[in-house]
Amino acid sequence: MIEQITAIPKTTGGRIKSIIGGSLGNLVEWYDWYVYTAFSLYFSSAFFPSDNQTVQLLNSAGIFAIGFLMRPLGGWLMGTFADKRGRKTALTTSVLLMSVGSLIIAVTPGYKSIGVAAPALLVFARIIQGLSVGGEYGTSATYLSEMAGRKHRGFYSSFQYVTLIMGQLMALGVLVLLQRVFLTEQQLHDWGWRIPFGIGAFLAIVTMYLRRSLQESASFKNEDQKARSMQGTLSALAKHPKAVFTVIGLTVGGTLAFYTFTTYMQKFLVNTSGFSKSSATLISTLTLVVFMLIQPAFGLLSDKIGRKPLLISFGVLGTLTTIPIMTLLSETKDVWVAFGLILCALIIVSGYTSINAVVKAELFPANVRALGVGFPYAIAVSIFGGTAEYIALLFKNEHHQQWFYWYITICIALSLVLYITMNDTRKHSKMEDE
Repeated sequence: MIEQITAIPKTTGGRIKSIIGGSLGNLVEWYDWYVYTAFSLYFSSAFFPSDNQTVQLLNSAGIFAIGFLMRPLGGWLMGTFADKRGRKTALTTSVLLMSVGSLIIAVTPGYKSIGVAAPALLVFARIIQGLSVGGEYGTSATYLSEMAGRKHRGFYSSFQYVTLIMGQLMALGVLVLLQRVFLTEQQLHDWGWRIPFGIGAFLAIVTMYLRRSLQESASFKNEDQKARSMQGTLSALAKHPKAVFTVIGLTVGGTLAFYTFTTYMQKFLVNTSGFSKSSATLISTLTLVVFMLIQPAFGLLSDKIGRKPLLISFGVLGTLTTIPIMTLLSETKDVWVAFGLILCALIIVSGYTSINAVVKAELFPANVRALGVGFPYAIAVSIFGGTAEYIALLFKNEHHQQWFYWYITICIALSLVLYITMNDTRKHSKMEDE
């Protein structure tokens, strides 16, 4: 039986309180997700015995990609759940799944102790976390967008990526503290990498209880009984094919660029540019801080001039600058030059990240919004975002690293075609009558 739900208050204070509540959970979920990639430089040798660091990272990236391949299933299951049972219940469930996955990684013995069971358990944990994140994105994007008023929907929804990036920063922050303050390099390799996964499991449990106090979205509350009979079903989603393909198309280039210049960049700086692990972590942390802070500014700008101009700016600049930026990054040995190049790339990517959640939410009616946002997005991000590291490392291992630069450029250019031809969802939104 569906629990009694209360509509979101339409006051600014009520909206802000609910946005903070929803965003904190999003932060912890993404911290747990990104801890894996932040610490893979240290734990890859524990799960994959090899004398070649690139091969170890390739195996770790392969399991990272497996987690992404589970995201469409998570987007479907949790999106359906959110559209039928409410955004609040789905958000609480997704963070519980994330906690279980982090706990498994934290306590799993290494390959030397239990053999192939070690990487098998790692795969299982990432499958659980993939289901969790697959459901989290669509549900939280829907929740934040439904909570925001028409005039500030871009601004408020941009906080999804603020907390997403903040989760990544927390993961890197824990790494910096362990590297520079608490542990030696050898201790980090031996057992210290388990600490952040334990922290993540604990924070996720705390967040699960915090999310239980969230108020339900008014858009879900106001759906009539006839619409509810079709809530969250694939047959209902099939009535919106243009919106589904729009979500996939606008995600392809954006998600690949995002994962390249955030999660993969730490490894690129070590494995290609030749920076130390601590220097690469510091560069990644500083660029992500600025990246996080500018998201609301871009979201606010979209409320003034529309979503489409920002998407087109990302598409054009991303197509023109990706190859030069990646080439220069591969050659530089200067920390501040690397910082500036990555920051330039992330400023360009902000034209996508700051507003992609609200654009997708504005494409669908309330009865299939969480499913419509989460499921097709998860398909695109699992194929293009989740495999970014793997493809990059594969090209590097085959001595064709520049092919990856062209791959990013082509994907952004394909998305640009959609950005130019699609309607501006600020002016053509399915949320206006709710």
